[in-house]
Amino acid sequence: MATEALFIGIGALVLSLLLTGWVRRVALSMQVLDVPNARSSHATPTPRGGGLAIALVSSAGFVAVYAVGALSTDLLIALLGGGAAVALVGAIDDRRHVPSYVRLAVHFAAAIWALAWLGPPVFGSGEHALAWRVLSYVVSALAIVWTLNLFNFMDGIDGIAASEAVFVAWGAAALAVLGLLPSDVAMASFVLGAACCGFLCWNWPPARIFMGDVGSGFLGFVLAVLALAAARDNATASAAWLLLGGVFFVDASVTLLRRLIRRERLDQAHRTHAYQWLTRRWNSHRRVTLAVLAVNVSWLLPAAALASRNPHLAVWIVLAAFLPLILIALWAGAGQPEVSAGS
Repeated sequence: MATEALFIGIGALVLSLLLTGWVRRVALSMQVLDVPNARSSHATPTPRGGGLAIALVSSAGFVAVYAVGALSTDLLIALLGGGAAVALVGAIDDRRHVPSYVRLAVHFAAAIWALAWLGPPVFGSGEHALAWRVLSYVVSALAIVWTLNLFNFMDGIDGIAASEAVFVAWGAAALAVLGLLPSDVAMASFVLGAACCGFLCWNWPPARIFMGDVGSGFLGFVLAVLALAAARDNATASAAWLLLGGVFFVDASVTLLRRLIRRERLDQAHRTHAYQWLTRRWNSHRRVTLAVLAVNVSWLLPAAALASRNPHLAVWIVLAAFLPLILIALWAGAGQPEVSAGS
């Protein structure tokens, strides 16, 4: 099975690399460009929508993994059905604006689709089993939609979202090799990471194409569904996935909370995430993306492995790992208005 996984992964990387180049040429010819404005972090018009390559190649990879008997039917259908819906509305939004309520409706429909096939993790049992099950459905749907939109929020500088997806996907695959996560989730994660690597060759700073909503939404959805599938058999797996995506979860959550406190419109474009402040402070996309990768590999991956091996300490490990990230986000200025702090 390892040989098949390697071949499928290499194929996904090469196909994603080639398909991203083709999407870039088409985007340039059709003038599908992300033109810089006051809220942008880039200075030159850049093609967008390259995440289409990730969505198409990953989906084909999932089918290939299923064909060799390494992916369950319910997980395949959950990934393909919901992923296609999210990618489609994202692709349309990349070409012309889609109202936020329409996007959100599609996101929740995709989450419900995935939960219908996989079911949510069980929070409790006994005489209140039904109430616990309903609660688990609600919490799981919200978690999927939040993760989906989180990737969209954090896809604001060159390479950061694609490299984060590679880390989370391959980090989960590594934990599975150690016997800490289900094998089918590992196979799907490995293929997803390989597809992101192919795209990253074009998106690494300075980026020659942007992911767009078609890619960021798809990635957030797939990673959330894979985390959900892993948590069905092992509740501690959710802690491991949360830790692997810790930088994104903390930055997006702290920023959102501070904006909520100021009663700002949440659908309004802004540049107040911690990573965006650091990009302007350091005058470099590359430095920020590399810094995030360094934190991921040196801090969050060991924490995820530790939590997986010590389920009784998982909550405390998450808190201990997140505390310095929260402090760093606050120090960097996450959620702080630009007018008060300068740029």
